[in-house]
Amino acid sequence: MIAKIAWKNAWFKPLNTVLSIILLTASVAIISLLILLQKQFEKQFSSNIDGVDLVIGAKGSPMQLILSSVYQMDAPTGNINYADAKVWMKHPFVKTAIPLAFGDNYRGFKIVGTTEDYLKKYEAVITSGTIFNQNFEVILGSEVAQKMNLKVGDTFFGSHGDAAEGEVHEQYPNVVKGIASSTGKVIDNLILSNIESVWAMHNHEEETDATAIHQHEEGDDHQHEEIHSDDETHEITAVLIKLKNKMGFVLWPRLIAQNTDMQAASPAIEINRLFSLFGIGLEALQYLAYGIMLISGISIFIALYNTLKERKYEFALMRVSGASRSQLLILVLFESILLCFIGFIFGTIVGRLGLYFISTSTEENYKMAFNPFELALKEEGILFLTTIFVGVIAALIPAVKAYRLNISKTLANA
Repeated sequence: MIAKIAWKNAWFKPLNTVLSIILLTASVAIISLLILLQKQFEKQFSSNIDGVDLVIGAKGSPMQLILSSVYQMDAPTGNINYADAKVWMKHPFVKTAIPLAFGDNYRGFKIVGTTEDYLKKYEAVITSGTIFNQNFEVILGSEVAQKMNLKVGDTFFGSHGDAAEGEVHEQYPNVVKGIASSTGKVIDNLILSNIESVWAMHNHEEETDATAIHQHEEGDDHQHEEIHSDDETHEITAVLIKLKNKMGFVLWPRLIAQNTDMQAASPAIEINRLFSLFGIGLEALQYLAYGIMLISGISIFIALYNTLKERKYEFALMRVSGASRSQLLILVLFESILLCFIGFIFGTIVGRLGLYFISTSTEENYKMAFNPFELALKEEGILFLTTIFVGVIAALIPAVKAYRLNISKTLANA
């Protein structure tokens, strides 16, 4: 009965009610969006650096090196000499060293030259087909296979550089040898080949190019793990290093920077810097959202307070008809809580719609997707309680005034 009366009272002045709900929806939507965005952003960035202590690459911005080599989100800082990199890759401190060579793409999806260890790092398994055994055989990430509608045995031509509209290498067809399982990590949006394919594609050495074409045409079954010709002429983009001895984590960045044309950057350090910068922006938006929520609480308070003046005779008649003081108190509180509940529901829906549109944009530009249906029970539970608390505080004074209503005096002045 109280719920029915509260619902009708809430729409006594529909414009005030709609304004309050819109303000609550906006504040809850922003906060809900930020909660989901921050949680998934940090989760994705943290999961992709597992097993990588250092990244060796060309000198430049350490952040750019990490974003390009680990997350495939930026242009690389340059190339490094393969022979120079091998000195550090074979160091006794190293547990695993995964070389990466960039250069081409297929409709916006990067083609990355690497080794089988790259699949193991991301715990990706071949669900269809086999690993690449010769040049110009590729493994597709799960998202690439799905979006490009490719299957084992299909062929395609890569384009030069990172741009999808780059020059097409029509003389080098890539053959889909296998498709990797879905991991929720960056590998899902990559096309993997051996490094020799990247070298051959860009004709770094005539002998390598001729050998690669011959192997592709004749179907040689020999598996190449590295080129045994003169490594001095070959270049790669970066190396992902996992250390056995953590002394390398402390010493290598300085030693490599001072003695070579390369740098060693720590993903953990650079991503913590990114999180701190990202966090400042999120914090500012959260303050804005809570400010809007405060304004919505004031709006509810004003609406209830003004309505109470116009409905005091109605409340007095309710008391005469048998309603208790507590029932009037609960009625006013419930009316405010009802508005806050509606605002919370609409806000979470709008927040998830916002995350969906953000995900569409980031997936297209950076191959990073967010799940709008993911639940953040703890954080959104706190948000729900905060929203209800705002409603209770906003209705407290009007509810107390309704509780203390003097029946005889009110009716006498009617």
